[in-house]
Amino acid sequence: MKQLKTNKTDAKGKDKPNLKKKLKPGKKQKTKQKQKPDAVEDSEDEGPRTRPLKEIRMSDEPGPRKPKWTNKQRVLVLCARGINHRDRHLMRDLKTLMPHHRAEPKMERWKTLSVVNEMSEMKHCNKVMLFEGRRKLDLYMWLANVGQGPSVKFLVENIHTMGEMKMTGNCLRGSRPLLSFSEEFMKHPHLLLIKELLVQIFGVPNYHPKSQPFIDRVITFTYLDNRIWYRHFQILSEDGGLTEIGPRFVMNPIKIFSGSFTGDPIWENDKYQSPAKHRQMLRKAASEKYMQKSRKKVENALTAPKNDTHKLTPYGDIFRDDVEKRAKLELKKERHQPQLAKQQEKLEERQKRMQQRIAMRKLKLAAAKRSIAKKLPTKRQLTRERELQNGTTAENGNKGGKKGGKVQKKGIKTAKGKGK
Repeated sequence: MKQLKTNKTDAKGKDKPNLKKKLKPGKKQKTKQKQKPDAVEDSEDEGPRTRPLKEIRMSDEPGPRKPKWTNKQRVLVLCARGINHRDRHLMRDLKTLMPHHRAEPKMERWKTLSVVNEMSEMKHCNKVMLFEGRRKLDLYMWLANVGQGPSVKFLVENIHTMGEMKMTGNCLRGSRPLLSFSEEFMKHPHLLLIKELLVQIFGVPNYHPKSQPFIDRVITFTYLDNRIWYRHFQILSEDGGLTEIGPRFVMNPIKIFSGSFTGDPIWENDKYQSPAKHRQMLRKAASEKYMQKSRKKVENALTAPKNDTHKLTPYGDIFRDDVEKRAKLELKKERHQPQLAKQQEKLEERQKRMQQRIAMRKLKLAAAKRSIAKKLPTKRQLTRERELQNGTTAENGNKGGKKGGKVQKKGIKTAKGKGK
């Protein structure tokens, strides 16, 4: 390496200052360099990282650390437009009970159900709970496993929200529930599949960031009358004391599809009846009751006996009881018969008089109407009669054969025969 010469010598051997000497740059202030994130440090989104395994590991060395939150189930809860206020409150109650849910605004009606799969992928969810309303009366619920499937469609009946019931139970928000199923879920294959879906959707994953490390509530699913009954309780004591929290509803399974909102139907409920058809049958039953009543009236009128079926003697009642009593009663009737006949005659005469009076009134009214109906003289006729009586003619007023001309009489102008 060549050394840099700072000074140069003159011809006489004197040192000459080097004007082209390079100046050293000023010292920069020392700044704290950012520490690079270590591979072992935990990140907020992806969880704890682990170092890659060595090719050779001794048996005494500890294994790599595993994260606690392994069951990363996320449920997308959303609804389509057209549900009423009660259905919306039910969806809100289920959201509060599921800390591992992801919310989504209302889906438009013109969108197909396959769009829900794209929404779940954008929200990083692997399960979907979709509420769909019809006619502001009926509520349908979809439970689906995004990607591979399957998906189940339910009709939700007998809805009672937490706000309506006002139960005394109160559990910790975000706590993990115990899921209880009846014995019928182990007997039928379609119920086994529905049970697995319900476990993955309603069960809160262990060590979820938004969950609490406590178990103080129970969700029961009982299969009765071809329906699944949902109930929610709080655990009061270890002995098994429970109080209901709510909400309450009944799920009537309709179909199970192989894919998520698509695919072939795997199972179909033969005993399912749509609510619209059920309401139609009730209306028909109510109309049939009225028709049956009217038919019975006509049949009774046609089949009623026209003549007396039994020919009875007119004095047959006399010999039923004591003869003396019956005889006395008959004698009384005979005595009162002339009085009753006279009273009946008086009533008949009175009715005749009333009818005659009514007829006379009608005649008088008819005569009055006829007299009124006669045409009365008009004002023009009256004025002309007056003019003729006074000896004046209508020559001045009706020159040229014009109607309504002015007639001058004693300095008074009249137009169209009307005096002003």
